[in-house]
Amino acid sequence: PLNTELIPDKTGPSNPWRICTITQVEEVKCILRLLPIWMCTILSSVVFIQMLSLFIEQGAAMNTAIGAFHFPPASMTAFDIISTSFFIIFYDKLIVPLYVKITKRKPKPPSELQRIGIGLSIAVVAMIMAAFVEKQRRRYAILSGQDISPMSIFWQTPQYVLVGISEAFVYVAQWEFFSSQTPDGLKSLGLGLSMSSSAMGSYLCSIILSVVMHITSKNGKPGWVPPNLNDGNLDYFFFLSAALTTLNLGFYIFCAKRYKCIELEKRATDKEMEVLP
Repeated sequence: PLNTELIPDKTGPSNPWRICTITQVEEVKCILRLLPIWMCTILSSVVFIQMLSLFIEQGAAMNTAIGAFHFPPASMTAFDIISTSFFIIFYDKLIVPLYVKITKRKPKPPSELQRIGIGLSIAVVAMIMAAFVEKQRRRYAILSGQDISPMSIFWQTPQYVLVGISEAFVYVAQWEFFSSQTPDGLKSLGLGLSMSSSAMGSYLCSIILSVVMHITSKNGKPGWVPPNLNDGNLDYFFFLSAALTTLNLGFYIFCAKRYKCIELEKRATDKEMEVLP
């Protein structure tokens, strides 16, 4: 349908809002082709938002004492930052050579789409890990008869590290992918798509949580995520997030397999050849 915009209407005066150049039409096509991949990255941001909210709430209901010092639950995000930083630094020197050795393929690192898929898979594992930690936290809290579980907050470390590795895969690859698949005139829009997925993930996380609480808090029930986590089932919400992320991963694989990466320089050369008389 976009190609019809290239055909001038000779039945009346020309309309600048309907007649577009080949470049403009192709740029719109580039953006439309990216939207399915962009939609899949939104749910990965939901996991990141939960780390900044529900993980901290979970940690606040755990034993934060290290001797006489109390470790702030929000400080656990340091493990996410450290794991993300280390993974990005050592990716080319350690991860890629190991990947080539295991797969026994020619020395070619995973593509951007493959890295996003790996990151989404790790996000699923992170949510499952968080769910199992929550089950044990709640169990020990109920056995002790206290609101604060005697279980150490550092049992959260694996889930924070996994989310950090997932971020390193998804966000870096996503930025590189959108940047490489948009023309020079739309590079900022490609970066905007990458950043907007985080914003959309925040809204989506709020919507999912609101819907879940509306459904699970009927008939006077406390719901899955009440103020006192011992009265709820935060682990169910984490399992639900893992299930949604798994479905999202399946849809992503479907879209990624059908996406054909564009070599922009080659495409631009072909267009120049087309306009030559």
